[in-house]
Amino acid sequence: MEFFCYHRDRAGSAVLRAQLLEDHWSYLDRYSAAMIARGPVLADDNETAIGSVHLLDLPDPATARDFVFDEPNYRAGVYRDVMLRRWHNTLGRTMWEFPAGYTDHNRYLVLGLGPDPESEPIPPDRRDALIAHGPLLADDGTTQLGTIALTEAPDAEAARLVLTPGRYAELEVHRWDYGGRPGE
Repeated sequence: MEFFCYHRDRAGSAVLRAQLLEDHWSYLDRYSAAMIARGPVLADDNETAIGSVHLLDLPDPATARDFVFDEPNYRAGVYRDVMLRRWHNTLGRTMWEFPAGYTDHNRYLVLGLGPDPESEPIPPDRRDALIAHGPLLADDGTTQLGTIALTEAPDAEAARLVLTPGRYAELEVHRWDYGGRPGE
């Protein structure tokens, strides 16, 4: 079962996040075989982490909940909230299998929520820019709640166009980048 996990940082938690960085990475090492994608959500300066995204293939919802709530940053209070949803990997690959993209490597999390329950098609002209893509699903694994995409794009407006305009009640675009220890 594939899951989308989006932790959003609590205001003022950057120092605590930095102190826990090695604990966070060591914890994620335990899930390396399950990782589809991971990385920080970034502020507009493209350096300051303000959240984290993890896409994982785990055996069941209980394991996914354990992953989310045992994570060191969560336990220490770095995060203000967590979105944990079933997800389907429509590209069938991991971020490590993504071919090289834009030279400046602007990467984004694009999150479209409701109301359209149908699957979001992947536009052929944008497929090469998608790092990860798929529907957010309810706990039943079939009801679609939205779509997420991790993408490379020249800017936030171009990233927004990865999902069909006007299709969602809410559309969020956030800077995002590959996670892990430097050199991984």
